[in-house]
Amino acid sequence: MAFHHACSVRSIASSRRHARGFTLIELLVVLAILTLLAGLVGPRVLGQLGGAKSKTAGVQIADLDKSLELFKLDVGRYPTSQEGLQALVAKPGNANGWNGPYLKGGVPNDPWGNPYRYANPGSNGAMEILSLGADNAPGGEGENADVRNTQ
Repeated sequence: MAFHHACSVRSIASSRRHARGFTLIELLVVLAILTLLAGLVGPRVLGQLGGAKSKTAGVQIADLDKSLELFKLDVGRYPTSQEGLQALVAKPGNANGWNGPYLKGGVPNDPWGNPYRYANPGSNGAMEILSLGADNAPGGEGENADVRNTQ
């Protein structure tokens, strides 16, 4: 019985010696593979995140557009360029029938932290809500492109 016990202790000790962990080369190979995967997948993920800001701006502009429609139903007109989007949260002086606020939490900024631009009439002759994109300058492509309502 003592012999059997000594053999099992010796086999456990030898198995522990062989299962110590990973070698430095194995770890370097794993890190190299992870770096390659991050290099391939990272730009695609970042590209998706960038496009999300433009989509968020489009959704916010659609919400502002709907709030302006409610303003128009109550007051009979859209806010003037001078009244701006603030007319959705605070009653302008000459807005009879105003039943707001039409936005909860105030007028939001665009996803890049800039205020939305409002004009009535806008460049297309109708009421216009506009974000100038990431560069906050007219025109541009990708994330720098302007986002506006489709009136």
